[in-house]
Amino acid sequence: MDSAYDFNRDEDEDDFAGEFLPPVIGGSERRMHVRAYEYWTSLLNGRACPSIHDLDPASISDFGPHSVLLDFSRELDNPTVTYLGRALREECDMLYGIRTVADVPARSLVSRLTDPCMQIIANRAPIGFEAEFTNHRGLPTLYRGILMPFSSDGDTIDYVYGVINWKHAAPDALSDELEREVAGALGAAPSPPEAAPVWPEAERQPETHLLHHWLAAARLSAEGAEQSEGRAHSALYAAIGRAYDFALAADEQPEAYAALLEAEGVTAQARAPMTPIVKLVFGAAYDKTRLTEYAAALSHARREGIARGNFADYLNGFEGGLKAVVRVERALRAPASKPNRAEQARTTLRAVPAKAEVDFECGDDEFVILVARRTATGRLALLAPVTDASLIDKALCKAAA
Repeated sequence: MDSAYDFNRDEDEDDFAGEFLPPVIGGSERRMHVRAYEYWTSLLNGRACPSIHDLDPASISDFGPHSVLLDFSRELDNPTVTYLGRALREECDMLYGIRTVADVPARSLVSRLTDPCMQIIANRAPIGFEAEFTNHRGLPTLYRGILMPFSSDGDTIDYVYGVINWKHAAPDALSDELEREVAGALGAAPSPPEAAPVWPEAERQPETHLLHHWLAAARLSAEGAEQSEGRAHSALYAAIGRAYDFALAADEQPEAYAALLEAEGVTAQARAPMTPIVKLVFGAAYDKTRLTEYAAALSHARREGIARGNFADYLNGFEGGLKAVVRVERALRAPASKPNRAEQARTTLRAVPAKAEVDFECGDDEFVILVARRTATGRLALLAPVTDASLIDKALCKAAA
């Protein structure tokens, strides 16, 4: 692994030694952060966080050139840049000479990765992000990426691996198509100030920014689940777990959540508070039946007081999985059944003294309706029983009233 992090080595032998063209955000490139997330999950092997010893950025031809690895083990405020892909080096106009974050040029793409890192270390979870800024060449730059935690000892988060993709646009000439892509893309975190990064500032970000991080992580997980659909429940359960974590963050930051709902055009629902959560995470156009099920599952988690980060494991361990959790929640929320008036009437009439007793063939039912004709002598001549059950129930209710 150490040789892979020899950042200043000659890379002319690799496939990216020729002219570099910044990637276009859209189409297959739009999914680079999802592919990076799937790679990160493939390294988990049942652990809460992948081992840094399993990571070799230089060997990843897909997104390695667009990646950076930061080592926080020596210094938290100025981590070491142990790997920087060629695409990012060219974007910085610095092929060599970047040893620590302090060496990263201001207003470069790499400088935009710094703010969320403290959040990742604190929450031990990947964060997706997307924003726009004007780079050191004066070009408006739209970028999307993901930061993922790694550990050297299985416990401490002391490495962060980032993958970023971008597109440059001519000043004042952003196309409508690109604007639509950004509006609908993963996350909506506002850009940090256009200055050299100050790492401790990550702990003092506005509430709305932090809430966006939770939403971005949940959306990223939801996209990964969509890519994995039909293969396993674990990816879906992880996405629902992230959605629940976002819901808890929204509870802690109600004003930021209200602002987020307004910005996304999603309506709060007092009677179904988890529905807006799942719409934000999975998309308002997502299958409505599934959205309803996911919202019920989140309501169940809140009812049970599941702690942050534990709901995915809860779903995996619940007998019957998600479907069973939804059934339990719906049963708890179902209105109490109305009393059976006909049975109540039967109970009442059993205690009423008989007026007369006659022998007449009319089946074995306890209660019957008989049709009779009055004779010339004033007596009643029984003609036939009525067998309609609903009519009998109505008559019993009437008689017992």
